[in-house]
Amino acid sequence: MPCGVMRQARLTASLTINTGLSTGFPSTQKGKAEKTALSIISSPRNAKMESLQSGRKWRTQSLGMTLLNMAIVLLLVFPGRTEGQREKKKSDGIEYKAIRCRAHSASLADFGAVGDGTTSNTAAFQAAINHLSQFANNGGAQLFVPPGRWLTGSFNLTSHFTLFLHRDAVILASQVKSEWPVIKPLPSYGYGRDATGGRYASLIFGTNLTDVIITGDNGTLDGQGAVWWDRFHNKQLNYTRPYLIEILYSDMVQISHLTLINSPSWNIHPVYSSNVIVQGITILAPVHSPNTDGINPDSCTNTRIEDCYIVSGDDCVAVKSGWDEYGISFGMPTKQLIIRRLTCISPTSAVIALGSEMSGGIEDVRAEDIVAINSESGVRIKTSIGRGGYVKDIYVRGMTMKTVKWVFWMTDNYGSHPDNKYNPNAIPIVKNINYRDMVAENVTMAARLEGIPGDAFTGICISNVTIGLSQKPKKLQWNCTDVIGISSEVVPMPCNLLPDQGREKPVMCAFPEEKLPIEDLEMQTCFAGAL
Repeated sequence: MPCGVMRQARLTASLTINTGLSTGFPSTQKGKAEKTALSIISSPRNAKMESLQSGRKWRTQSLGMTLLNMAIVLLLVFPGRTEGQREKKKSDGIEYKAIRCRAHSASLADFGAVGDGTTSNTAAFQAAINHLSQFANNGGAQLFVPPGRWLTGSFNLTSHFTLFLHRDAVILASQVKSEWPVIKPLPSYGYGRDATGGRYASLIFGTNLTDVIITGDNGTLDGQGAVWWDRFHNKQLNYTRPYLIEILYSDMVQISHLTLINSPSWNIHPVYSSNVIVQGITILAPVHSPNTDGINPDSCTNTRIEDCYIVSGDDCVAVKSGWDEYGISFGMPTKQLIIRRLTCISPTSAVIALGSEMSGGIEDVRAEDIVAINSESGVRIKTSIGRGGYVKDIYVRGMTMKTVKWVFWMTDNYGSHPDNKYNPNAIPIVKNINYRDMVAENVTMAARLEGIPGDAFTGICISNVTIGLSQKPKKLQWNCTDVIGISSEVVPMPCNLLPDQGREKPVMCAFPEEKLPIEDLEMQTCFAGAL
């Protein structure tokens, strides 16, 4: 059974649904949130939920499930601790699943670290990792982070290495600027996102690595982002804010079974990397926190994102590949990406966004079994003249949405540019976009589809979609310009640019049946710590 998407709701139900997420998330509220979630799911009404099914059967599913039921009922399917997360009561330690196990292990405490929440442990983290790097070619090594509150600035990982957090371990991001090295902008971006200069290194950082794992028993990374959000709003930043996890130019990367809260900016950013797994992650940020994207695969190949629960002030998943002329020159697309069993709350942004930084190209993206709650849009394609590149071969099926502004949104004028050197003749190509088997409730507007005049977005297919409108919906439900495609069995009826194919010859939009290579990667049973 997969790692529980809604296992994470044990931590977040009372915070994400009842409080409106107006403040940051203290990790001490985990227990309270868990009790709230468990009390909610005890209701007999939630004792059963049919699995999502494709094809016409989808339309017969009940649309009466409330927002709360949608978010919590999956707890019955995804238990709190899965096979990959059991704690064995024997000296072997905590059992977990990973792409590789390690022959050597050490505890952070062995290197002089103090888990009191106030002592800086930046040097201890780096000393431990440097020491364990000697075992890279001798079975690899694992650093165990025991219970405690471990304050640290940015630190670098090494190859053939596992960072494992105990369930009661919290890595606290330092708020002292000197503990955050400034590094160059990414070559496919040219500039930082917050400022034209460099950027602060991420809390957990790695480059040119092979076989690196960041995992745990649902331990926590706390970015303590409020101070960074204030600096951003007050225009006090000389460099771009740090992310929580960033891995560059690497192969065989696993990020799993952790809770990330209050990131200064983006949470997880694999970039220029291949064979990446992001699994069983909970991400929590106040919904008005700036640019706290959840997971942003960027110029990556063969990536698997699954069983994640995200509450964000920006897109829950944003697929990227570089910015304008810098991304075009770098020329590294994101491709072979699968996103499945994702639950997202993002009132001001998208559940899944493609772009807007897509100048290196985005292709072969597959998303299925997605739950969107109180989010601005379900799937959004963001691009602009000057981006160049392409978004093509996109497949989405099995999506359930409750309270969204737009179900479908394609934007041709997302006009943020790094500088004025972009090529106005660099026209992005958007084609072969497939959506099927979707149900949405409390929707303001079905679709806003805006292609580029003279360069229409083509090959759009939408089938077997039922959209229930809010009490105050827009009069015009489908606003379509410069798009070409078809629709089949869609309610309400789409625009004339997406003609219905008729009941006599219904169409099912494409979704590839063959697996991506990353889906066949088998996990090993490993152990961390000593009981």
